[in-house]
Amino acid sequence: MDVLTQYAWIVWLVLILVFATIEIFTLEMTFLMLALGSVAGLLSGLFGIPWWAQFIVAAVVSIALILTLRPPLLRMLRQRGDPARSNIDALIGAEGSVVRTVTASGGQVRLRNGDIWTARLSPITEQSDVAVGDRVLVTGIDGATAVVVPIERATPNP
Repeated sequence: MDVLTQYAWIVWLVLILVFATIEIFTLEMTFLMLALGSVAGLLSGLFGIPWWAQFIVAAVVSIALILTLRPPLLRMLRQRGDPARSNIDALIGAEGSVVRTVTASGGQVRLRNGDIWTARLSPITEQSDVAVGDRVLVTGIDGATAVVVPIERATPNP
């Protein structure tokens, strides 16, 4: 058993590296807490504590960190996410102008970002078509087709 205690630091270093590597790919903060618990086990081993006590120290520190430090870290990680909308989400609410008359079955609009999309009128609108040059608002995307409503219908009346 003396050999196990003497070389336990190698096991702790391997565990720290494995846990840190897994954490890089998962970003769940669980393996980070296990890696920090392994650091505590390594430090306790450097002070000459027996291998079984090193294991207990590592387990207690890991559990304490998972219960206390992990939740605020996850909140901070999720809170600082990118607020910018992208892809289809960025098109919802975009304004555009009609390039080819838009009806319930088809048409074309130029969005404010310069893209030209095939478009159709939303079923909630009462109009049968929107003329060239009129302003529209994108309310949804259906495949490669923008679902639009005329701007007059999209803004509430005072």
